[in-house]
Amino acid sequence: MSDPIASPSERLHGLDALRAFALLLGIVLHACLAFFPSQVWLVADAQRSTWASGLFFCIHLFRMASLFLIAGLFAELMLGRKGARAFVKDRAARIAAPLLVFWWLAMAGLIAAMVLSAQLQGLLKPGAAPPPSPPLTLATFPLTHLWFLYVLMILYAGRLLIGALWRRLGTRGTRLGDRMAALLAGPAGPLLMGTVLGASLLAQPMWLAFFGIPTPDRGFVPSAPALIGFGLAYACGALLAGRRNLLDRIARQLPLHLGTAVLAGSTAFVLAGGSTPLLTPIADGGLRALAALSYGVGTFAATFAALGIALRWCSGFSAARRYLADASYWIYIVHLPLVLLAQALMQSLAWPWWCKLAVVVAGVSAAGLGSYALLVRHTFIGRWLNGRRLPWRASPLPARDAVAAH
Repeated sequence: MSDPIASPSERLHGLDALRAFALLLGIVLHACLAFFPSQVWLVADAQRSTWASGLFFCIHLFRMASLFLIAGLFAELMLGRKGARAFVKDRAARIAAPLLVFWWLAMAGLIAAMVLSAQLQGLLKPGAAPPPSPPLTLATFPLTHLWFLYVLMILYAGRLLIGALWRRLGTRGTRLGDRMAALLAGPAGPLLMGTVLGASLLAQPMWLAFFGIPTPDRGFVPSAPALIGFGLAYACGALLAGRRNLLDRIARQLPLHLGTAVLAGSTAFVLAGGSTPLLTPIADGGLRALAALSYGVGTFAATFAALGIALRWCSGFSAARRYLADASYWIYIVHLPLVLLAQALMQSLAWPWWCKLAVVVAGVSAAGLGSYALLVRHTFIGRWLNGRRLPWRASPLPARDAVAAH
């Protein structure tokens, strides 16, 4: 295995690859929702499968925690290089501004796709006005899938506040941070963080075990499990930024983390209904507590396993992976309306569910990559989202370039 941690100035290609993979998995995740055994999504396909819900569970277990861990690590590196003022300016331009601008486009696309789906199902006559939307409040405002950017801004603000207090500890704070990083990167890290997350899930009376950490896609006040779970992942990444040699330890522990993820995740899956997801809270208190603990531990074990896989086998430079890493942010922003539109167009076809899923994923991926190549990569939008604008005839990227655009 090549050393994933060569020097602080080199780009972490493995983490780039994991970030791209996790963002692109959002297409698969949302495409699966139409094929659940019971309707849980805006589009309910004529073909249903328990395999689709199982695939959703596996992806959802680690995807967002991985993204927040990487976000915390990259943010800490940027803070160290640029300082707080430049960091705030960069995050405002590349996270807050896209949230404000693309939310309108995402909502317009989602509404158009929902109207088309209702028309194709005969629930709405063509040309008829759609039913009125519920009133928007601070608790019901639809952040859509862009909630990830909103929660990131909350965590960035929290990091700056905590950092100002932490600096008062001086060298004691540095030593404490190093010890915490070493503890979390050790074998007990997923158990410790998972137990805290599990306790927060258990404290939610209406927690649906199959869907794990409640995604804060509605309202401006995220739930406690979302803030705790994603905040822990972000904090873990931030601590690892100061001890990047510990990433190699996590990579070496891959068999342990992968085994723990399979055991804990399988337990949570079975308790949450297995092939037929429970759409109500688990009634038995003991089983509910076990499900919460299993899901919490499984989340961080699976996140560390994904991190280990990326560091072991994707730590070298790859032009294809780098291109996908650049494109993944744009595809994440635009994918959900496209997924919903593709699901609406295919919902009445008598094809096997897996065939429909493959067509939806392939079609949305092609549309995302095509629009990125034509509209984003070589335009001001690419500079806005990725920190640089590439000319149409760009020279090949070097095998190792600085961590400048995370």
